[in-house]
Parts: sequence; C-alpha cells; structure tokens
Amino acid sequence: MRAHERFYEIDRDFRNPYARDRDRIIHSGSFRKLEYKTQVFLNQEGDFFRTRLTHSIEVSQIARSITSHLGLSESLAEAIALAHDLGHTPFGHIGGDTLDECLKYEGFLNGFDHNFQSFRVVSSLEKRYNGFEGLNLTFATLEGILKHSYPYKKSFLPPIIDEQFNLETHPSIEAMIVDRADEIAYITHDIDDGVNSGLISFDDLAECELIKEILEKVKSEGVSEQEDEMFRYRFVSHLINHLVYSLIEYSKERVDNRMIRTATLDSRSELPIGFEPKLESDIKRLKKLLFTKLYQHKDIMTKMFAGKQAIKGLYSGLIEEPKMLPKFYLKQLETKNRHRVIADYIASMSDRHALSLYNEMYGRI
Repeated sequence: MRAHERFYEIDRDFRNPYARDRDRIIHSGSFRKLEYKTQVFLNQEGDFFRTRLTHSIEVSQIARSITSHLGLSESLAEAIALAHDLGHTPFGHIGGDTLDECLKYEGFLNGFDHNFQSFRVVSSLEKRYNGFEGLNLTFATLEGILKHSYPYKKSFLPPIIDEQFNLETHPSIEAMIVDRADEIAYITHDIDDGVNSGLISFDDLAECELIKEILEKVKSEGVSEQEDEMFRYRFVSHLINHLVYSLIEYSKERVDNRMIRTATLDSRSELPIGFEPKLESDIKRLKKLLFTKLYQHKDIMTKMFAGKQAIKGLYSGLIEEPKMLPKFYLKQLETKNRHRVIADYIASMSDRHALSLYNEMYGRI
C-alpha cells in the first residue's frame, strides 16, 4: 500500500490526502475530548495550564515548522501530531498505567498501550461512516500514529497489523519529526507550567547547562525574573527556537541523503532526525530534572493518586455492573470482550467526566 492510499476509496477532494486526514481528526469526538485531559496539571487547576489538546496543537505547530524547512509534507506531520495523543486516558500517564494494571490483573496480558490505543481510536473506535469503522485515514498517517519513530514490533498486536504496516521498519521522516516535536513541546511547556504553578523554579533547573544558556539569553534582553509572565514567555520562545534550529541543522544533511517521501528505514539505521550528541545529553539531563523536581512533586503525586483511584474504581464498578455503560458501549458487549470495551470507555473519558462518574458511583470523596 502506498503512503497516501486509504483502506477505503473516497471521492475526489479539493484537499491533499493528508490535509483530509488532518480535518477528519480535528472533527472527531476523541480530539475534542483532549481539551479536558491532563497533560501534567489536572484541568481543574486553572485555565492557563496545558491540556492534551493545547499540547497536541503546540506539537503540530513545531512539527509543521520543521517539515516546512526540510521540504517535507507539513500536512502529514500535522495529521500525525494532532492524533498522536488520542489514545491517552484521563489523568495523564498514571491513568494509562493504572488501566494497564487493571487489565493484566484480570488476566489480559496485553494490557493497555496508549500508542496502540491512539491507532485504534482512528482506525476502529471512531464511528463516522456506514459500512466500515474508523476515520479512513491514509496509510502514512496511521503508520505514524502507531510507530512514532521506531519499529513497533509488539507481542500484543494482531498479525493483520504486522501484515499491513511491516512493524519491523521505521515510519516516515515526518513521523520521526512529530516524535521529536512532541519532546520539544512537553519539555518547554512543562517548565512553563511548573514555574507558573510555583512547584519548581528556574534555579531548580539551572544546573542543566542548556537551561543556564537560555536564561542568560533572556536576561540579556533586559527582562527581569520579577516580570514573571514575560520572563517565562521569553524563556519558552528562546528554548523552542534553540531546539528547533538545532534539530534542523543537525538533521538536514541526513534527511537530504534519503528517499524522503517513501522512507522506510532499516531498523538498524541511525535515525535521520535528532540533535548533536552534547545537546542530546543536555536534554536527557533536563528530562531527569523535570521527573524528580516536577513530575514527582508531592502536589502532582497527590492529584495523580486521586486519578489512579478513580480509574480503579471506574473499572471495577463497570465490570461488576456493565449496565452502567452508555448505550454505544453497552451494545458492543454483544460482540466484544467486556474488559476491553470497559477499558475503551474509560480511556475515552475526560478528567472531569471520569471524576464525575466516579463520584456518582461511589459518593463524592
């Protein structure tokens, strides 16, 4: 199957195939629900903090900038970026980990994987057409959502997926760009949200050489840390620009030397998209600092613990009484496994929907 082809033929359209993919993703119900799904801070924490929706838009913007500069398909990168988090559960990664634990405890060794769930959302769980499931996206978009940057040979994937997507190969260069754009977006914006919340400070992160360099650039503009919002804005702007330009500079020659449009790289090949070694080391150091100082901060851990209990409670309650499922999911029990249907329903929820249903089922706590 060629990259721009779909599993089902469609009429002619004024958009290119990947632009049509993008539009179908934007108009899906799963995309709208990202507005109320946690990035780091629960949605109720305030209007300023990022959600999965704003994060996906920011990843898309960064990926478009990079692909445009490298002469690649902006529309393909945009479609992959906007869909890459559709499979995330409420309450961030802790929600997915908890759902995975619930399924495995019940004997379902495949558990829950948010990458594969994003693929399932666009290929089967969204119902928009009579006669087939999913959004009818192109092969290249589906492959990018499934693989991100690397081969995706997983034991839980059905053989038909391997036959269609050759899971031992890399996806397109555009998909690799989205993967690094995702990293750039969450690093920079988690710092912004973390500092704004007061849970971390720039001093906490300044032991990382990269952060120290960016802080010096902001201060050289005459912006004081006392000018809180402007200082953070200038910091994020400088950090994103530095990472994007560094990625383009280091990757351009590698990309130029490959068959861009039809790229399926050997799994042993060095990825053409990346940063020079020192910057890669700085980024790893920064991610470690964020993990210890922000993601494991007691206030974040308290909220995530509450989310974990909500996921457990929803799962056990719906297993015990599946008639609490909405009609759409209840009907699926006629042909599908109950545990997987319930997991799909919980994964589809926004944070506030999950908390609301949990409180309704067990009484507000």
